Amino acid sequence: MRVIGLMSGTSYDAIDAAAADLTIDGDRLLLSPLGLITRGYDEELRRALGAALPPAATTLADVCRLDTRIGQAFAAAAAEADRELCDGRAELVASHGQTVYHWVADGQVHGTLQIGQPAWIAERTGLPVVADFRPRDIAAGGQGAPLVSIVDRMWLRGRPGAPAALNLGGIANITAPDGTAFDTGPANALIDAAVRELTRERLTCDLDGEMAARGTADEGLLAVLLGEPYYARPAPKTTGKELFHLPYLRAALTGYEDLAPQDVVATLTRLTARTVADAVRAVGASEVVASGGGTRNPTLMAFLRAELGGKIPVRTSDELGLPSAAKEAYAFAVLGFLTAHGLPGTVPQSTGARHASVLGSITPGRAGVRVPAFEGGGPVRLVVDGQER
Repeated sequence: MRVIGLMSGTSYDAIDAAAADLTIDGDRLLLSPLGLITRGYDEELRRALGAALPPAATTLADVCRLDTRIGQAFAAAAAEADRELCDGRAELVASHGQTVYHWVADGQVHGTLQIGQPAWIAERTGLPVVADFRPRDIAAGGQGAPLVSIVDRMWLRGRPGAPAALNLGGIANITAPDGTAFDTGPANALIDAAVRELTRERLTCDLDGEMAARGTADEGLLAVLLGEPYYARPAPKTTGKELFHLPYLRAALTGYEDLAPQDVVATLTRLTARTVADAVRAVGASEVVASGGGTRNPTLMAFLRAELGGKIPVRTSDELGLPSAAKEAYAFAVLGFLTAHGLPGTVPQSTGARHASVLGSITPGRAGVRVPAFEGGGPVRLVVDGQER
């Protein structure tokens, strides 16, 4: 089955559309990557989205407009991916949508909202669309994240030692060797917020880690940031920009207003590296396989390796055949494929749910919904492009 996975993460800068051929072969799920296209939100839409995100106030009218416009943007990306990557022969679209709120209170997730109305995707492409992946796991008592953990576990199964999968997006999350999965804290979220604030929107991110490389981490500010209670909470746990946002950063910088911009960014980059490294050590990982936008920041990656003291190797998913920039989009293609076959897309140990669940809701395409017949317990290993671990 040819599946297009659509993803826009907590950095909300672009839509990734990855296409894959997926086939079940016994206990293996075979994934052949067909490519990735990335399309940025237009600046007006990005600003409107940013203005509606926590802790800002918004209206239902704004949410409705954003749901429509983001759905249309996802639809355009899916149509392009079908045309350019699948020769017009895609059979299914799996859309993560855009997370705008993750409702966490007292360590429990009570709800989540991803917008980007899938009807626009189905109408534009004519294909069935699986969307709204996270709520079912939450309804079963889970955190609703990180959902990529089932893909990480299947993919790294059989690899020597105790590998951990790490994603460095706006928020960093890890899948531990024992299957436990959780958000470690911010990856790029606070770095991006600082760069935008300190450059008055002239820059949107620390491209190639250049600012952090020129700065020096301030130990006092780092200690303040590390005092965040979230880091000490036990897994499973999830977080997002509901916590790690610009007002949070402004409050932390009280008393440090005279720090040079590059020193602030260096400190925040060190914060990401420190909290990730603490999590890696805590789960007993023998190696880290990293993906996500943060892997393109050489300063962050150097800080992470330094925090791990060279004792735990850090490599990117590219080295194992799965492009790091596309990994989450491919993961949601897998989740959509599992749903279309009536197979669970969660691991209770990873999300804290009472049981595994078939995820998402399906919006029919022009031909309706055709669920492939499948018998058995489902695949337990993911093989990418024929590369057995």
